[in-house]
Amino acid sequence: MPFPPLAHAAVTVTDLERSTRWYAALFGADPVLDEDETTGGFHHTVFALDGGQLFGLHTHPAGAEGTFDEHVTGLDHLAFACADRAELETWAGRLDELGISHGGVVDAHYGSGLSFRDPDNIALEFFAPPAG
Repeated sequence: MPFPPLAHAAVTVTDLERSTRWYAALFGADPVLDEDETTGGFHHTVFALDGGQLFGLHTHPAGAEGTFDEHVTGLDHLAFACADRAELETWAGRLDELGISHGGVVDAHYGSGLSFRDPDNIALEFFAPPAG
């Protein structure tokens, strides 16, 4: 039985308005959903990405404390798939246009990545498989 693809990812943020603006600029799209989840006790904003995936921003009544740290057990980073290194270079230019700092395209034997962080320091990456 094949393992199913990811349907959505959701991250907890400290300032929903700020993060919604930031991700809307990054994705080039407005959220498709913004509501309080009555059964879960949190507020979420959801973006629809190409390919059918959803990306959510959550806030909780108790509030988020601190900033993201990939050195703590849990999420290390989220990576968005790119077709090739040329697409990574295009995204590097787009991040520059948006004023989002990044580490430039880094090549490795397993592929190439372009790392950056959101306003809560959540580690994000554009990733492409190795050429050839």
